[in-house]
Amino acid sequence: MSAAKADVPEGLNEEYYQINTDILGSFNKFRPPLDLFLLKEDVVRLKPYYRVGGRLTTEQTEELPDLTREGVIFVSRKDHAVYVKHISYQLDLVLIDKNLHEREIADIFTQALTRRLEEFLDQPVKPVFEKLYTDLMVLTEYLIVDIHRVRALMRRMHKEHTLAGHCFNCGVAGLALYGFIYANNFEEGGVKRTLFDRLTMGLFLHDMGMTKVPKFIVNKPTPLTTDERNKILQHPMHGVEMLAKLDIKYPELEQCVMQHHERLNGSGYPQKRRGDDLSAIGRLCALVDSWCAMTTKRVYAEAMDPQEAARALIADNGYDTSLAQQLQVMLLDRKK
Repeated sequence: MSAAKADVPEGLNEEYYQINTDILGSFNKFRPPLDLFLLKEDVVRLKPYYRVGGRLTTEQTEELPDLTREGVIFVSRKDHAVYVKHISYQLDLVLIDKNLHEREIADIFTQALTRRLEEFLDQPVKPVFEKLYTDLMVLTEYLIVDIHRVRALMRRMHKEHTLAGHCFNCGVAGLALYGFIYANNFEEGGVKRTLFDRLTMGLFLHDMGMTKVPKFIVNKPTPLTTDERNKILQHPMHGVEMLAKLDIKYPELEQCVMQHHERLNGSGYPQKRRGDDLSAIGRLCALVDSWCAMTTKRVYAEAMDPQEAARALIADNGYDTSLAQQLQVMLLDRKK
């Protein structure tokens, strides 16, 4: 067989796309989870090669890798949901498959990271954290090449509140705002990967201490009692204690966990920090934490309009006004 890759007929990638050999290798050898199609170059048409529910022959399993390398094996975009689910369990594959659209990659990241967050928040132990960490590093590798890719993720933020959904939303919104402010630095390669990695972890994991607050308090539709309120106020400290048990000592992550409820005017908690005593990363995390909470439907409140929420934060002297204004500009820019 020729090693040359087949030319893809114009318009074909709108309905089908070539499958990558690494992704093919991640499927069950005899029973792939989606239909496969073979390009017949003599008639420039696709014909079914394998249908879900069937079984590949030994001959097919032997020739399939070569056909894939030649670029004549395709999958249908109608099977996108199956493809997303499969790759979301092996997230690094999104960095390999050049045939995926940006919106499709955003679907994969949303599903994968939300699930990883759910797993970690349900069982915050080292082995589960390491899986989440691995997937977050795939995200940073994807975004640092082109930070504007985060816009597709913002369009997939969760509409109703769950702890994992909130952490995902804050991670995406925080990176979007950071990228919007420092867009030139990204384009010129001036953003340090180490800082970007740790900021990402902090934004996605800032609320981990809420796992120590009873769910009936978190989801209570009526006003909290003093005792219940005090349990809520302790969650940043719980988060720092969890980081210590996991032996994670990144200052950027600690700042997000400890400072996301601090306010510039000293009205926040748990340490009543004010002004310059609140770090730049803490200010960013505090802003996106509140904005994401305000724009998501909760049991005790309807979601606010994103622009309305941004305006409210600009008017509140507990937040960094400049950051809040940048958030408002970013939201306006996103609508263009």
